Amino acid sequence: MANPLLAVALLLAPVLGAPAPAPQVTTPASFGPDSQVSASVQPSTTGYRLEYLENGYSSATYHGPYTGTPTTVGAAQGPTTIAASIPTQPPNPTATYYNSKGVPLNPMPAPYTPAGGLGTNGSLPRYMVESDFDFESIALGLYQEWIELDLFHDGLARFTDEQFDAAGLGPEARSLIEFMADQETGHSTLLTNMLGERAPKQCVYNYPYTTVREWIDFMQRVTRFGESGVWGFINHLDSREVGQLLAQSIATEARQQMIFRQMSGLTPMDVWFENGWPQSWAWTMLAPYISYCPENTTRLAWQNFPTLHILNNANINRYSPNDTAQDGSETVGARIADPSRSNITGSCENLNVTGYGCGPAVAHNKSEPLSFPGKKVLFQWEAPGQAVGPNNSYITATSAGPPKFVGWSQQLNLTYSPLTVTGNNTGYTYQPEGYVYGGDGIINGTMAVMLTDLDLFVTPFNTSMLNPHIVALGLYQAG
Repeated sequence: MANPLLAVALLLAPVLGAPAPAPQVTTPASFGPDSQVSASVQPSTTGYRLEYLENGYSSATYHGPYTGTPTTVGAAQGPTTIAASIPTQPPNPTATYYNSKGVPLNPMPAPYTPAGGLGTNGSLPRYMVESDFDFESIALGLYQEWIELDLFHDGLARFTDEQFDAAGLGPEARSLIEFMADQETGHSTLLTNMLGERAPKQCVYNYPYTTVREWIDFMQRVTRFGESGVWGFINHLDSREVGQLLAQSIATEARQQMIFRQMSGLTPMDVWFENGWPQSWAWTMLAPYISYCPENTTRLAWQNFPTLHILNNANINRYSPNDTAQDGSETVGARIADPSRSNITGSCENLNVTGYGCGPAVAHNKSEPLSFPGKKVLFQWEAPGQAVGPNNSYITATSAGPPKFVGWSQQLNLTYSPLTVTGNNTGYTYQPEGYVYGGDGIINGTMAVMLTDLDLFVTPFNTSMLNPHIVALGLYQAG
């Protein structure tokens, strides 16, 4: 008989509440070393009550800005900070394995079991965070799951069936979005159980969209930084068990992002490799959309960078993206991941012309791309010291000097182009050209772009080494 302790109780936790549960909090019944034993998860409610609308969907009754005064300010701090930054070190001296023979080189611990690996010695898994790094990373992931749980439900409740039909999203598409919202119930339960009693609770949110297309566009951006924010830290976690379950969760997030791209009329897959981001990049993108959180909600230690506005970020709703205005007016607001305006002249939404239409579809090819190598990209960036995030209680900050370069983070690369400063916190660059392998262009999709004071060489496993050199961070719609 199998040992019952090996059962992953986290995956057996009951589904929370009703089909549209936002906003909710899950409180596991046991924590600490015994948390892999089955727990009864009971839902409770925080923030604004649910409002059930005529179309059968529900959402929180309030989505708007925070109007109070924060009682705590700044990121979470440890007892002390050892250094201003982490210095670059030489390669790990023990990382020398190379197999030139193509067969196992060391004694095998069991039949069909090559030597090596982590967590392969038969010890009982413990599905709990194992360090401050783990806790802060998974807590960030939970903040992300909570907003997605609310966000996916909100549009379903906010817009009418007629508005969805006009946007090309019929009942089956809406049912799929509802299923994706319900997935977030499981994801938030999983991460809550792996954190314990100080897991962050669900908050109240402030969204930028006013139309169905803007909602879908916003969700493809939110799921982009939600997915990339996990790929950036998952292999740095001390707890391999937590990483295993998190990978099974974020694989679902990747599917969500692709589906929202399809519903937005974008190419579902336009890269060969997805990009991983440091936690502070994801937190910078997420925090501006959190209005306030319940009292004593666990705070995060990650940095909030100043916002980089891309003034001519391509409007995904144009049949000719190169006609996007050059002054930032075709983004619905001034926050970092705000969607493109949909109520425009020259919309591709209902244009049934191959290469130019952008209605919901399995795939679209663009006769005129959203971006291209050599495109002049216009920037405006905020000064540090802005209040953002829950209760306006986090402050944007940078330790970098004056900006000199633009960093483009996509696929396996972080590529730089020179920044030309034209005025007070304004400038431009030209989108660089480059390839990962073969004809796979480096820059495509929904991606992070940043101003830096140094063209520091980093790779996918140490991208966070760039953080001290980032002046401002933005989200670029390359394809």
